[in-house]
Amino acid sequence: MLPTTAVSLPPSSTQQPLKPFLKWAGGKQRLITQYQDYFPDFQDINRYYEPFIGGGAVFFHYQPETAVLADRNQTLMDVYRAVQQNVDAVIAALKPHHNDADYFYEVRAWDEAKLTLAERAARIIFLNKTCFNGLFRENSKGKFNVPFGRYKKPKICNEVRLRQAAAALQSVTLMAADFENVVETAVAGDFVYFDPPYAPLTATSSFTQYDKDGFALADQIRLSETVDILTKRNCKVMLSNSSAPIIYDLYAKDYRLVEMQARRNINSKATHRGPIKELLILNY
Repeated sequence: MLPTTAVSLPPSSTQQPLKPFLKWAGGKQRLITQYQDYFPDFQDINRYYEPFIGGGAVFFHYQPETAVLADRNQTLMDVYRAVQQNVDAVIAALKPHHNDADYFYEVRAWDEAKLTLAERAARIIFLNKTCFNGLFRENSKGKFNVPFGRYKKPKICNEVRLRQAAAALQSVTLMAADFENVVETAVAGDFVYFDPPYAPLTATSSFTQYDKDGFALADQIRLSETVDILTKRNCKVMLSNSSAPIIYDLYAKDYRLVEMQARRNINSKATHRGPIKELLILNY
């Protein structure tokens, strides 16, 4: 089950690497250069699966031809669906939004049920660009609850990036579902990249409450079992996670673990942000 040497693939000469249009805690944009030597050749895979899409840094960088992008966060997936289906409407709904604290809290309190899909997407993009640290976090009732970020001049409506994202998403299958359900159709020749909420390194370092359901130890164990199933199907699997002892326990026996340095960006204290060891887990 241990891997042979992985093959790196630069982005297609006909496609320029794109950047995400959303900020996302744990996003992989800064780690792409470290990760690229471990990705399989995207030209040789059948389908690309990413069940924890977040900001989509890996997808937008490589833009695989056939992809299934998913998250169980319905709010997030509605943003992608709106951009994919009618980016013009999203841009039109986003342009009136402006960076002001009172206005931010007014928009945060809006009743989403009264908004169109494009308006809901624009609301989330606005909150994402102007909230504290670009976090996405929901309370137990599923309501966005991150405070205002006090940025001076955030770029709320990046029309070019949104249109580029819309073009890249045209042939993509989008799902709002649990990761197990997302990869049920994965078969030999497919590549699955998992980037779940990380296992906490300490009792006080956890940030797994992206949505109202959270991501607990039982989910980490369930994910490792899913990796085992995909490996038996001869799918290629790559997984990012923290260097917590439980992750070594779950994967070190049967899989290749690559240690690398990443920067912690979501601690509320700037002095506590900095390089931290993370893991890549591979079955090839």
